[in-house]
Amino acid sequence: MKYLAAYPAALRAQVEQLVSQGRLGEWLLKRYGSTHDIRTDRALYDYVNDLKSQFMRNAEPLSKVAFDNKLHVIRNALGTHTTVSRVQGSRLKSKREIRVASLFKDVPVEWLRMIVVHELAHMKEREHDKAFYQLCAHMEPDYHQLEFDLRLYLTHLDGGGERLWSTAA
Repeated sequence: MKYLAAYPAALRAQVEQLVSQGRLGEWLLKRYGSTHDIRTDRALYDYVNDLKSQFMRNAEPLSKVAFDNKLHVIRNALGTHTTVSRVQGSRLKSKREIRVASLFKDVPVEWLRMIVVHELAHMKEREHDKAFYQLCAHMEPDYHQLEFDLRLYLTHLDGGGERLWSTAA
């Protein structure tokens, strides 16, 4: 239960009970509906920019937003944000990118939003500190619950459970 290591023992025990009874996946399916319809990088770019314009109007524009097959949940990368700065003549140009693990093509929209909010928050706050999580909670009031539920799903997958949502279904 590596995804839940930082949570209290009593909470982990409840999750272990659901896992041992084989009910964690069922519980998640009941809690969350179907998957979203954001399938292309262009649709993801539009979705991210809508959130950005709603909460971070003054932040630098994004050059690229894409689903990334190379991001692996196993390495704790659900999404990434990068800033590349280049000197062009006498000016310093920066490009900002957000990449989201392809796993998020087939999850409820709430989890996609949580990851996008997380990566957008890094545009203002670099570290995972109090100000960072306050910004996340400002953009998505249920941020902490969604993060926990996503960790439950990752625990489900890590324990050999099947993907609960997929485009094939």
